[in-house]
Amino acid sequence: METILTINNLTKHYGIVKAVNDLSFTIEKGNVYGILGPNGSGKSTTLGMVLNVVNPTSGSFHWFDGSDTTHNALKKVGAIIERPNFYPYMTAAQNLQLVCKIKDVPSDKIQEKLEIVGLLDRMHSKFSTYSLGMKQRLAIASALLNDPEILILDEPTNGLDPQGIHQIREIIKKIAAGGTTILLASHLLDEVEKVCTHVVILRKGVKLYSGRVDAMNASHGFFELRTDNLSMLETYLNAHSDFGEVKIEGDLLTGFLLNPLEAKELNTQLHQQGIVLTHLVKRKESLEEQFLELTKN
Repeated sequence: METILTINNLTKHYGIVKAVNDLSFTIEKGNVYGILGPNGSGKSTTLGMVLNVVNPTSGSFHWFDGSDTTHNALKKVGAIIERPNFYPYMTAAQNLQLVCKIKDVPSDKIQEKLEIVGLLDRMHSKFSTYSLGMKQRLAIASALLNDPEILILDEPTNGLDPQGIHQIREIIKKIAAGGTTILLASHLLDEVEKVCTHVVILRKGVKLYSGRVDAMNASHGFFELRTDNLSMLETYLNAHSDFGEVKIEGDLLTGFLLNPLEAKELNTQLHQQGIVLTHLVKRKESLEEQFLELTKN
């Protein structure tokens, strides 16, 4: 698969603060990558370095196959790393025409890009009349004008209402479906889970996880169980090859699975041991639970 971006041991220190520390990962063509982490985890600094607006302390990165300069490679990149900044007294179409002149790209795709972000019917409205969500969608249209191979978005839904968040996420999915690689920074687990195929989790500038979102969600889940003979149930599950951690809180036992096991099968096994359940629920660990487990230390 074609590599879009390669990051090797990238590090950025601001005095004694290690904003990004020894970060390495690759981005392959055609996927949606999320850099996930709380505020101050190094997401924006990482994007700033690969976009040549922040100088790294050490480490390296290269775009595509590394044969071209970063300056030339960035001509194939679309990015929004700050709040949309357009002229309020100009229409959406006029603002995008100006962007085309600055980027030295033809203006014949303005309507096409406005249609992608759902603003074609408001192309002749002044920017000052736009809602925050519409401004963000116009910024995405602007970033798409040069038909980039990768689109980079820093907290694309920040400050938006639920409808605006939904619209941006649907637009990201549509752009990705068209073959454009996407890299977005977010502190929202829900965003990454719904939009991204891959995730890089950062905490205090350090990479904690890098891989597919579905692989992170690949745990076999857990059972919540109740019975009148809790100690007998605990002893049985601790010796069971399909179970890992078993914990008791009050009258509820939670058993985490190491292997696939259906509720019906477990119930049959327990019944054969003389253990009668009064409560049996199988649950799937959410990405949030996995993230909290990963970052708790």
